[in-house]
Amino acid sequence: MKLPIATNRTVGAKMLELFAAYKDEFLLVIATQIVVAVAAVITPWIIGRSFDALAGGAQAAVIRTYVVAIAISMLANVVATWFADFRSRVLGQKVFHELRVRLVEAVMHLPLSTVEAAGTGDLLGRTTADVNRVEFIIRQGVSRIMVLSFQVVVTVVAAFLVEWRVGFVVLLSFVPMYFVVRKYLRRTIAVYLAASALNAEVSGDITETVEQSATVDSLAMSEVRIRRTSVLLREYWDNERYSGLMRSYLVISLLAVLYAPMVISILWGAWLVGLGYVTVGAVIAVTLYAQQLRVPLDELAWWFDELQFAAVALARIFGVAEVEADRVAGDAVPASSAVSVEGVSFSYRDGRPVLRDVSLEVAPGERLAIVGPSGAGKSTLGRLIAAVNPPGCGSIRVGGVEVTALPEALLHQTIALVTQENHVFVGTIADNLRFAKEDATDAELLAALATVDATWVERLEKGLQTRVGSGEKELAPSQAQQLALARIVLLDPDVLILDEATSLLDPTVARSAEQSLLRLLEGRTVISIAHRLYTAYDADRVAVMIDGEVAELGSHDELVARGGEYASLWEAWQQD
Repeated sequence: MKLPIATNRTVGAKMLELFAAYKDEFLLVIATQIVVAVAAVITPWIIGRSFDALAGGAQAAVIRTYVVAIAISMLANVVATWFADFRSRVLGQKVFHELRVRLVEAVMHLPLSTVEAAGTGDLLGRTTADVNRVEFIIRQGVSRIMVLSFQVVVTVVAAFLVEWRVGFVVLLSFVPMYFVVRKYLRRTIAVYLAASALNAEVSGDITETVEQSATVDSLAMSEVRIRRTSVLLREYWDNERYSGLMRSYLVISLLAVLYAPMVISILWGAWLVGLGYVTVGAVIAVTLYAQQLRVPLDELAWWFDELQFAAVALARIFGVAEVEADRVAGDAVPASSAVSVEGVSFSYRDGRPVLRDVSLEVAPGERLAIVGPSGAGKSTLGRLIAAVNPPGCGSIRVGGVEVTALPEALLHQTIALVTQENHVFVGTIADNLRFAKEDATDAELLAALATVDATWVERLEKGLQTRVGSGEKELAPSQAQQLALARIVLLDPDVLILDEATSLLDPTVARSAEQSLLRLLEGRTVISIAHRLYTAYDADRVAVMIDGEVAELGSHDELVARGGEYASLWEAWQQD
């Protein structure tokens, strides 16, 4: 599954919405750009008038006045350009900030099932490479494109006002330019979309290989991963080579188109001067306008190419918010922490059921252990109870309310799932813990760490203020797991699902941490998915899952006495 890509209409509407949020500043930027454009065309007009005055035998004082006027107009142009660029960059920064905030909000509200199905590469590409591409355009490109566009319009108008019989020449470049650009667009938009997708796939592939390097080495998969990356890079190279050829076509074609009006204005103007229809000063002014027009059009062509990349990136960024919710939230609040699973079946792929008609009742405050062989569906059941995935059929309720109908904020306050895969965020240890409770004091953080036996934090030189995560102090997997458990202590959910949550800890430390955690969460409903059967021994009841079904259900003593699947597992585990 791929994340959706927004249409051009949606991209345009979203960008207008972003800029509309800063309407006053946007109008100020437009006003300053108009001033810049007008200031830019005044200088050629004054130069043309000065030539006519000189040809007419004007006094030296008049010529000096024109020289001063030229200097003043050029200075005004520089000042106006600086101020316009400054205001445009300020606006760009604010718009880009708003864009990133909205993207993060959209990512945070994505259904977890969608994130997993789409893969890490696509989402990583949209939140990194695509954002970086858009950043350049919004912070610098928007202001520059506005300045150049106003310069083009005002320059064309000025050329007609000076002398329309020569001024029309400046329009000669627009018709062939339209056909050049249209051909370029038809052949490159799909290429840019493919480039962004390939870039995301390459990034995701390399990231997965690096992060799972131990697994790659242990399974001798190095050559396989290298071949896969090489194939992706070859596709990326072929794509970039074609887009490079098209960019060369655009640049060369536009150069030829843009220089033509300058030559024609000189030749046509000279002929009209000979006939006495126009003055030399008018021809010079229009020729200067034609030359002046070449610069913004040439730069606009470059920005136009960058704009195509940005448009593709924006389509991918705004596409994140178009992911449809996999559930409809209501406003009901659970009456208790009782968990009810009724006739639940589920498949990750059609025709391959992982869970088959599972029914289970967990009383408020009960501790239930789910055990069974690998592939029995234990973790999948835990994910469904935590509402990571909606069930294929059947229902799962907490306190009488469907878990998929709980609002997102209430869901995470009510049900917490802790797995053996834990992420350490860049920041301090305190920052990592306060994700669970933003206003927690340092004393509360230390108490939560002590509950899960993470006393190593106090031995660190900076304690809670120690920076961890990428590029900072690297934590051992067991330490990262303890941080995750400490977050649960701070979160204090009504229902806690532990899916091998202490598997990376030493067995003695793991059991001590679990018992401390359970004592602290006394009265909460706890569902533990475990291979270490002491968890089942400590639980109120044990559910044994085989091939996606609950094969046995009862207390530890009852199941051992029954002599079934659980008794066999217990005997084998004790012998180990």
